Amino acid sequence: MTTPKKWHVITAPKRWQLVAAAATALVVGAPALVATAGPDNGQRAGAPVWAGSWAAAVTRGNTSGLTNTGLNNHSIRMIVHTTVGGNRVRVRLSNIYGEQAVTVGRATVARPDASTPTDLSDVTAPSVRELKFNGSPSVIMNRGAELLSDPIDFPIGDQQDLVVTLYFPVLTGPVTFHGQSRQTTFIGATDLTGAAAGTGFTTRPDCCWMFLSGVDVQRRHSPGAVVVLGDSIGDGNGSSVNANKRWPDLLADRLIDGRPEVRTPGVLNLSLAGNRLNHEGTEPGTGGFPGYYELGPNGLARLNEDVFPQTGVQTVVTHLGINDIWMSGDSAERIIASLRQINQQVKARGLTSLVATLTPYEGHGNPGVWTPEKEATRQAVNTYLRGSREFDGVLDFDRVLRDPAQPSRLLPAYDSGDHIHPNDLGNQAIADAVPLRLLGL
Repeated sequence: MTTPKKWHVITAPKRWQLVAAAATALVVGAPALVATAGPDNGQRAGAPVWAGSWAAAVTRGNTSGLTNTGLNNHSIRMIVHTTVGGNRVRVRLSNIYGEQAVTVGRATVARPDASTPTDLSDVTAPSVRELKFNGSPSVIMNRGAELLSDPIDFPIGDQQDLVVTLYFPVLTGPVTFHGQSRQTTFIGATDLTGAAAGTGFTTRPDCCWMFLSGVDVQRRHSPGAVVVLGDSIGDGNGSSVNANKRWPDLLADRLIDGRPEVRTPGVLNLSLAGNRLNHEGTEPGTGGFPGYYELGPNGLARLNEDVFPQTGVQTVVTHLGINDIWMSGDSAERIIASLRQINQQVKARGLTSLVATLTPYEGHGNPGVWTPEKEATRQAVNTYLRGSREFDGVLDFDRVLRDPAQPSRLLPAYDSGDHIHPNDLGNQAIADAVPLRLLGL
């Protein structure tokens, strides 16, 4: 799936009755027994436990623009949407793709100012709390390293926005970032980490979490986290900006609704728009697609970096392969081999491994992006997955999103307009159809 260089809000149609059977047709070939979360050792000892509440896959900055030159005497204010809440918070920063050590001059967390909903850069002054690192308000991130902040008392609820502001007093060089946030980010000169009003943030792209890769919360109980290893369909391309309508967000809504804390997992969306199983993000593709660093390394290379280190990961949902078809013309055999290898590595870690079928995309892009031969490859991959007993469950996203009258196309009601990415309603259909029993619930 392409990674557009400009972003805009796509207004979804008013939610109406979902296609019949969407909620019941998603899973095929699932075994009767599904792995569940391991013992909550912190709970048994009577101590609270850390739970992953939000995360983003990160990549190297691109070869031009702000992500390449970096930040210099700039503050960046970013909004993230938690899945599960807790009484304490810690934040993870990453310089894993940096070319030099990066100085963080100051960092804060805060709550958004609900009285100014049209300016998302505003926070409530009493809520601003300084983050420290080993007791210091400033810290140096080594090249290729990550940092975890000291925990702070900062109660935050399920499905709430958290505002993180970072100040970089000297030039960072190429940033480590997530390119498709579907969330407005705010950048301004000088140290604005303590500013309640967002007037100083004069650059406001609808993209990009920079250097920020995770938020954990401390709670009394946690069954772990569901990690989504996906591409732009999981990353929310086609969903409304600043609305948290990606299907993993909407799945988190379902998991939290009325469920006790001890049975509520976090949902960590490690999707990367344009990501492929077998190719690097910089590799060019069909239809004049040039490739970018922000599309990330190949899917197998992301396991040790994006998936396994997440706090409390218990279940992995893999939804990759469509970009290998349209961008790179890969064979079904090569795509299946990589999906099987991901499955083996996930299960070797004692985690539940779920896989999703590849969704339709006829009509997307320039001539040659979709062809009957590439459609045959997609169908071959899906046929294999539906018949496989290797995975702990198969999520049939294709069956949920396709047009029954033209199975090679998205259902028009779910199409964001580019014929490959679902709109808000399509994302809701995916989330509504995930069988919760496959998540141990």
